[in-house]
Amino acid sequence: MKKLLTILLTTSILFNSSILHAQHDIWIDINGVRDLTADSIDIANQARPVPGSSRRGNHPVLFLVGNSTMRTGTLGNGSNGQWGWGFYAHEYFDEDKITVENHALGGTSPRTFYNQLWKPVLEAVQKGDYVFLELGHNDNGPIDSIRARSSYRPDGDRLEIREDSTYIYNKVTKQHEMVYTFGGYTRRFINEIRAKGATPILFTLTPRNDYEEDNPKRIKRKLKDFTPAIFAIGKEMNVPVIDLNDISATKLEKYGPWKTDYHFFLDKIHSSAYGARMNAASAAEGILASDDPQIAFLKTCLNDKVHPKRCDQLRQKGKPMVFLCGDSTGKNEDENPDGMWGWGSQGHTVFDPAKCVFQNQAKAGRSTRTYIDEGLWDEVYNSLEPGDVVLIQFGHNDIGPIKNAKERGVLATSKDSCAVYRMESSGIYKVIYSYGWYLKKMIRDAEEKGAIPILLSLTPRNEWHEGNGNSRGFIYPVNEKKGKMYIERRNETYGSWCRAVAKETGCQFIDIHNITADALDKIGQKKAAEYFNHDHTHLSLKGARLNAQSVAKGLRAIGSPEARLLK
Repeated sequence: MKKLLTILLTTSILFNSSILHAQHDIWIDINGVRDLTADSIDIANQARPVPGSSRRGNHPVLFLVGNSTMRTGTLGNGSNGQWGWGFYAHEYFDEDKITVENHALGGTSPRTFYNQLWKPVLEAVQKGDYVFLELGHNDNGPIDSIRARSSYRPDGDRLEIREDSTYIYNKVTKQHEMVYTFGGYTRRFINEIRAKGATPILFTLTPRNDYEEDNPKRIKRKLKDFTPAIFAIGKEMNVPVIDLNDISATKLEKYGPWKTDYHFFLDKIHSSAYGARMNAASAAEGILASDDPQIAFLKTCLNDKVHPKRCDQLRQKGKPMVFLCGDSTGKNEDENPDGMWGWGSQGHTVFDPAKCVFQNQAKAGRSTRTYIDEGLWDEVYNSLEPGDVVLIQFGHNDIGPIKNAKERGVLATSKDSCAVYRMESSGIYKVIYSYGWYLKKMIRDAEEKGAIPILLSLTPRNEWHEGNGNSRGFIYPVNEKKGKMYIERRNETYGSWCRAVAKETGCQFIDIHNITADALDKIGQKKAAEYFNHDHTHLSLKGARLNAQSVAKGLRAIGSPEARLLK
């Protein structure tokens, strides 16, 4: 009896998975169906596109052929927190020039894909189409085992690219079968694609979260013998080869262990959404960098996403940039003197333009989660240069529904944690992380680029409570007087979590929440209303200026080296 890591398929699925036992010596996948048998393939075909169905007129189709690194599980819907890069590949191509179809299926090898899934895909291939081939992760084990997916290896464990075969009885299909070598199956894919007038493109395998024993900073490249084998076949048959393994592994090495870990999920092979997006980008970058004339037209089908979007167009030589990442308390309408303002609009009043360039990248309505998921953080990350400063301030929108309504809530803790939820609006599963995790991601990303992250606590809200004289320092300020009205403090939740993340990461921390709250307490509840607009959260122009001043005060109070950038 064999074991399989699985996730309980519920609306909300906790990170710590349970281990279920497969019955009757048949491997059960995450959707509860038998791997690569008739029921599994029938269910898979509910999610996999009908081959060629995306074709628009005479435009070509890009067919993706692969395993779970392209489409995880049977349905490939992320219900176990894992995603294949084929889910995101279409985002890098202009759909008015070419459409992308992901025909990959988790658990397949060159042998099983060729025998059980390839025929209908090949029938849909036409002249001018392209086929990506990324297979090999499952080419292992005895050729007549219960999974029966390994290619023939006449010399033992060594992967074989020369043409050879053997005749066996397949215990899974209960039929006799001719089993070819890895090279034999790959040649068959290539020859049959070319016979239809299409272009095959070979990809080396996605990297694993596996570092070399004698060099803990370098990820293993060869994945046994697959990379040299794929390059050898490509050279022999004049097929373009994209070294996906090296492109993605090089990125992971720059990321470091913590970031590398979250590009995988549950194990060291299968990718999270972050890892899948990275591999999809690497595939597109590999196409763009190739000078092979066979894919010259395909390169013209790539869209602008292959070029990372930046937001530092105002950069001035010799001056660091100061980026603000946050929500509506950082950036709002910022136009009408009597309207709503974010304090970032007043960044110029405290940061000296002769010393730095202040860039307000906050956006209303965003939480840590949505700021990252929508690519807003990527624009900042792509723009960062050594010596830049990143002010990170979130919290007002992190409270709220996770899987419905605005779908922007996060797990309410500073600790690294996550869970899988099914989004009600789309039916798509997503891994949702904690408030502290998202903050830590931005902090680590900034440090990776040589920038200086500074964590800010959220701005206080215009909510007031009567002091009780206990001087707890949580809801009320220290030494508060009984009976006096004080603005609400959130030190026991978001304030505490920010402090914990700052302490863990060593990031500078400015407690704007309490600096501004102290100032408003002195002003008093009645006059403090002038510092807010529309509701208890959003700021007036007066409030925006006060919070900008709190940033400057906080930088000086902690003795930050970045205080040199202030007026």
